[in-house]
Amino acid sequence: MTAGRRSQSANIVSSVTVRVILVISRAGAAPKPSDAGGSKLQSDRRNGYGLPLLPPRKNFKAAKVDVMARTESTMLALGTLAPNFELPCVVSGNTVRLSDYSTKKALLVMFICRHCPYVKHVERALAQLGRDYASKSIGIIAISSNDAAAYPDDAPENLKEQAERLAFTFPYCYDETQDIARAYTAACTPDFFLFDSGRKLVYRGQFDSSRPRNDVPVTGKDLRAAIDAALAGRQVNAMQIPSLGCNIKWKQ
Repeated sequence: MTAGRRSQSANIVSSVTVRVILVISRAGAAPKPSDAGGSKLQSDRRNGYGLPLLPPRKNFKAAKVDVMARTESTMLALGTLAPNFELPCVVSGNTVRLSDYSTKKALLVMFICRHCPYVKHVERALAQLGRDYASKSIGIIAISSNDAAAYPDDAPENLKEQAERLAFTFPYCYDETQDIARAYTAACTPDFFLFDSGRKLVYRGQFDSSRPRNDVPVTGKDLRAAIDAALAGRQVNAMQIPSLGCNIKWKQ
């Protein structure tokens, strides 16, 4: 192609591009006031390019959307010592401490809540896990760290209802300051942290591969395998898949 033809083609493309941008710009512009005679409805009016005029901006209302951000575990380094905690149980009112589990071979710390659909998906299985390991040498504690002012479903009285409805056999505590969630680098609900007899982290990852609407049965096999290994004194498989859930609702 000669230089003259290339120049001519470029001019044509430029002209078409400008016209397309102009059409889009005019189509998206705010509509002009209706004719004084009001002979046509606003929705029937068309601009010079045959496109319908948009309704006035005042007719639009912003929808309030509660965003449940899909968040993975931070995957705290294996071998990390269990951070200390001292929290009130929403059911008994008793203070629960890390030292309460000093004689146990393992400790499972679960960050959950009441409103998250990912927790609702597994909450019955969590209750069953508590019953299945009640006679074993493992301490289990559930903690909710969500901002209850912004998410009333996660207020202590509603957490208590959840615990009683599901017949939790383990303490369910409320982390009002969110300091414990930060100490554990908890990021989502549910988020699981399993420690051995020396209170070193041996597992942080998913309950299993089941998620809401993925049709995979809820079994808890990943976490259960880690617990069984820890109780038997065996090394827990270090190939671990992050948990996935709603982000923890941090205070603003």
